[in-house]
Formats: sequence, C-alpha cells, structure tokens
Amino acid sequence: MKKGCLIGLIFGGLIAFIILIFILWGVNVYNRMVSMNESVTSQWGNVEAQYQRRMDLIPNFVNTVKGAADFEQQTLTRVIEARSKATSITVDPSNLSEEALAQFQQAQGELSSALSRLMVVVEQYPQIKATQNFRDLQVELEGTENRIAVERRKYNEVAQTYNAYIKKFPQNFISGMFGFREKGYFKSAEGAENAPQVKF
Repeated sequence: MKKGCLIGLIFGGLIAFIILIFILWGVNVYNRMVSMNESVTSQWGNVEAQYQRRMDLIPNFVNTVKGAADFEQQTLTRVIEARSKATSITVDPSNLSEEALAQFQQAQGELSSALSRLMVVVEQYPQIKATQNFRDLQVELEGTENRIAVERRKYNEVAQTYNAYIKKFPQNFISGMFGFREKGYFKSAEGAENAPQVKF
C-alpha cells in the first residue's frame, strides 16, 4: 500500500470519526432538550392543576356566602364573572410564550383580586364567618393559593433552566434547527414590590 493512500485513509477515518462525534453530540443535546421541554410541560400541568382546584372551590364558596340574604350581590357577581373569564383563557403547553402567560396571569390575577374583595366584605358578616362550611372552604382556598405560588415558582425554575440551556452556545444551533423556543415566566403582579399600607 502506498504512503499517500495510507495517509488518505487515515485522514478519511479521522474526518468520519469527527463527524460521528458531532452527530452523537447533536443527538445527546437534542434528547436533553426534549427531556427539559417535557419537564416544563409537566410543571405547567402542575400549575394548571392548582388553578383548577381553585376554580372548583369557588362555586361552593360563593354559594356558602350567598346564604346570607343581605349579602352584597355585586361582590359575588364580580367573583363569578372573574372565574368565568379565568376559565375561558387557556394556554397551550407547546406555546408557553411570555404573551400567553401574561394573558393567563392577568385573568387569574383578576380572579384573585375579586376573591380578596369578597373576603374583605365577608368580614362584615359574622354569621357567615361563624359557619363551619365557610371556615373549611376558606382554609381550602388559602391552601390552594399557597400551592399555586409554590407550583408557579417551580415552573419558573424549570423554565429558566430550559431557557438557559437552549440559548447557550453551541446548543443554540440545535435548538434553532429543531424549533425549541423560549418559555415564558410568571411575573409578580404590578405594584407587588410595594408593601401594603396598614391604616387604623
């Protein structure tokens, strides 16, 4: 065998080896992105489950409060309307963009605000607060609000890990090639950085 052929064979083998390494790296990166994307989708499901739990509790809560004959109907109507709006806005897990999450979060925020107003008004009705059913539902709602906060935080953590991974060099080539897009985050409500004022 001639020396030139041997060098060509070694060079060709080296090129094939480098291409194989690159392909294996690309497959590994792609599979990791798929796993991370699935983690974000799974965590989004946990967030939705807690919001759904709150949606399911609200009708019983409203009906318990409605039992007080002189209760302010306008406050109940706001809660019912806000719940209706919040249930009408859904987010496709394959498109967890900033815009989609902002719209979802706004509707959920309006519902939280309506529930907060309802709780303030209920303070004026000791006969409602005295019922066991009301107290049980209030505890359930408060617990659900805490679970929502925990699941949203976990979602943001998983989304941040995924977003950082797909943006880093050289993974950004694979993410761009296969359409892995950045996920949106939950953000604090406007004015949340300001401490509430307590007035007596």
